[in-house]
Amino acid sequence: MSTSAQTSLRSRSRLVAAAAAVVLTAGTLAALAPTASASAASYPSWSEVQQAKKSTSAQQAKVSEIKSLISSLQSEAAAKQKAAQAAGEAYQAAQTKYDAAALAQHKLQAQADDAAKTATQSEEQAGQLAAQLGRASANDVTTDILTHPSNSGDLLYELGAMSKLSEQADGIYSQATQDRGTAQAQADKADSAKDALGDLADAAQSTMQEAQGAADAAQTAVDAQNDNETRLEAQLTALTTKQHGVESAYKRGVAAEKARQERIAAAAARAAAKAAATSQGGTGGGTANSAGWVRPSGGFQTSGYGYRVDPYTHYTALHAGVDLAPACYAPIYAAHDGTVTFAGNGGGYGNEVVLDNGGGISTAYGHVVDGGILVTSGQHVTAGQQIAKIGSTGWSTGCHLHFETRINGAAVDPVPFMAARGISV
Repeated sequence: MSTSAQTSLRSRSRLVAAAAAVVLTAGTLAALAPTASASAASYPSWSEVQQAKKSTSAQQAKVSEIKSLISSLQSEAAAKQKAAQAAGEAYQAAQTKYDAAALAQHKLQAQADDAAKTATQSEEQAGQLAAQLGRASANDVTTDILTHPSNSGDLLYELGAMSKLSEQADGIYSQATQDRGTAQAQADKADSAKDALGDLADAAQSTMQEAQGAADAAQTAVDAQNDNETRLEAQLTALTTKQHGVESAYKRGVAAEKARQERIAAAAARAAAKAAATSQGGTGGGTANSAGWVRPSGGFQTSGYGYRVDPYTHYTALHAGVDLAPACYAPIYAAHDGTVTFAGNGGGYGNEVVLDNGGGISTAYGHVVDGGILVTSGQHVTAGQQIAKIGSTGWSTGCHLHFETRINGAAVDPVPFMAARGISV
């Protein structure tokens, strides 16, 4: 979800204070005018509020109705945000488990391949000895004894050498058999681990879809709250005080807040552009190379792929990507053409975007700033297109991009992956 619970709570506090004092200025309003989704049948209009003031009983009923609506908006938004956070954490846990298992399986397969090579070498050596023994067989020695009896000492030495050679051959044959057994055992382990990956992959995909649904529901609830709560607070003030001009003050405040938000967005865009221009360690975005790829952000790499002590949790865990740290609010770009498969709360990943780049390849972009996801699930994007802004949400200790490259859903080291496609991260 692109707006965190903490941000929403701070915003709501400003709304309540503004409505209670009817100080509807650009500095205190934190919601814009109602959208088309706010139904007149669900929320009272200003004319209904004015009509209710003509009767004490009607006024009291309308006050109760508005208070109930405000409470429902707040409760639903909080509950949906909590559900989105839980779903994001479940997705993160499933993805992390899959990534770790895939890495372990890859190592097992490498060990099995090495063991198979060793077994093949042992078998070849045993075969060479067999050929040598065949060339210097006991029959040849017997013939030499009968035809050259005066060289019996040399021939006895030859017999002893052949005996040693035979013993050595037995040992090499035994080692070759053992090596082949070891190779088969390693291969069986690798195959078993590979079979288990299917279920883990399904679990990761399923929980990601559930997290997306929860994120969408939470965003809808937050939007409804932002669209309606300030207006309801102003209407409540109009019903419970003798102040005049509440509606017009509210509308002026909405317009001022809209202008303020536009100024903030423009300032953030300028800051992001400046951060992108001055970042060290490489720039991101731009025109895709001949392979169709771009660097996903500027900044130096601050942490690589592999097991490490997580600076946030302080436990050893797989860091399934690389961290790039240009500056807070700096742009994040799509590394390759693709379709957005996830845009929401990713638990420890923070606000996250995942792209399906085709051919079994996907890329993930984590720790996006609150409100910084610029795409939606199902949207097609092109390489170099800005999809988000750098932040420090989730398990993060500072502004950076956590960038992952995945093959068939499992994370692989982005450095060699991107290098093979002409991009240095």
